[in-house]
Amino acid sequence: MNQLALLVALPLITAFLLPVVNRVSTLAARWVGPLVLLLTSAIGISLWPQLGDSAVAVELGGFRPPLGISLYADRMALLFALATSIGTLLLWPSRGEEWLRQSTLALILAASGSGLALSGDLFNIYVFYELVAVVSYGLIAARSSAGSFAATLRYLIVSSFGAALALTGIALVYQATGTLNLAQLSRLAPTHLNNLQGLSAFVLMLIGFGVKAELFPVNTWVPEVYATAPTRVSGLLAGVVSKLALLIIVRLLVLVFNQPEALTVMLVLGMLGVVTGELAAWRARDFNRMIAYSSIGQLGIMFIAFSIPGEAGVFAGLAVALHHLVVKPAMFLLAERWQGSLHRLAGAARTSPLGAALFVLLALSLIGVPPLPGFWAKLLVMVNLMAQENTLYMAGAWVIMGGAALEANYLFRVASSFYHRSDEQSSPAAHRTRDLATASLLGAGLLAGAVLIMPLADEIEGIASQAASKNRYVQTVNPEVLP
Repeated sequence: MNQLALLVALPLITAFLLPVVNRVSTLAARWVGPLVLLLTSAIGISLWPQLGDSAVAVELGGFRPPLGISLYADRMALLFALATSIGTLLLWPSRGEEWLRQSTLALILAASGSGLALSGDLFNIYVFYELVAVVSYGLIAARSSAGSFAATLRYLIVSSFGAALALTGIALVYQATGTLNLAQLSRLAPTHLNNLQGLSAFVLMLIGFGVKAELFPVNTWVPEVYATAPTRVSGLLAGVVSKLALLIIVRLLVLVFNQPEALTVMLVLGMLGVVTGELAAWRARDFNRMIAYSSIGQLGIMFIAFSIPGEAGVFAGLAVALHHLVVKPAMFLLAERWQGSLHRLAGAARTSPLGAALFVLLALSLIGVPPLPGFWAKLLVMVNLMAQENTLYMAGAWVIMGGAALEANYLFRVASSFYHRSDEQSSPAAHRTRDLATASLLGAGLLAGAVLIMPLADEIEGIASQAASKNRYVQTVNPEVLP
């Protein structure tokens, strides 16, 4: 299982060698990045059957935790590491004047994202999180326009504020326990962190890491960034990076802060995210911003789902997260030619019939129309919320239903405009073949999920069961720390 380190090392090494390769051969430099990502994806897929119902830990350099750097891979961690490599490959930057810089940054993003998914201690999680942030700044500013620079600056300020909060929370944890290894923290948490200091540390890290997970109220950067950044970058941030930040928070909840108060904070902030995101999307008159605000609402549903206690919450949250991982990047790819005012979309189906049909499919699943995967994911969240028999969880269910009604209103309004054309308006340009092909591939994956929903649900339930087991994590990483 030492191949786990290759998921981080290969893209990182390639990123630094890419300028050298470009001096020798531009053609080779253009292809080496995608080929390395294809290789890391193949390595991750080959490791999947080896895991089965078990998990593995790798001690880099042979040093035992907490002194050494440990990587931990259960099926959930490997799934998101794979999603990072495959997502970066599918959303590989378009070839332009800045292709070398963007390709280098994309490779570093793939490496740091995989490291974030596989890290077994808070120190390395913070390092990889900051690396993802720095790379994101460069990718967002790729268009070199005044709008993209302003959006990057706003994102930098909010992200830096979040990083400071997360670091403060980590410092509080270290002060109380003397370690940052997650396996050791899980043993020490009931006696050292089950107090006001522990709850404060969780809230600080929740808000800090929640910046990239589009958590209310630190998501003010989302609409401007997604409206001005290249659409492939927006798809990466919304589809992949936001899930990595969410994965960190879920790990903290399961292993360290398994307290009712922490779950309540998650639930309340998730509900506020759904309300503010869906209302803003309903009022939006710009296509990219509408998708951005919709993403905030969907991430809010994930926070609500993960606030459900135990394995049920991980199962429901993971189902919604994987659905969003497929749908949202596809929507941003469609936005490549449809960005700007919603009024410009009238008659879009004439110039891009496949694009319009894909948007309708994605919208139906996002709303939760059966038998598409979005329906089953939302139904799973609703059933588990109702099962809690708690007023606040019931309120969460009503918030999700209200958000779905708003979502249906603005998405159907946009979809209907595709098939109406005013004489004074010109139809938007047709989609590029590459963008349409990638969006079609994601749409096909969505349809495959609808057909294979039962075996897929069983697989996700198995992943959630493994991820929700604290003792499994501890025993895999460091058996002697078990009581």
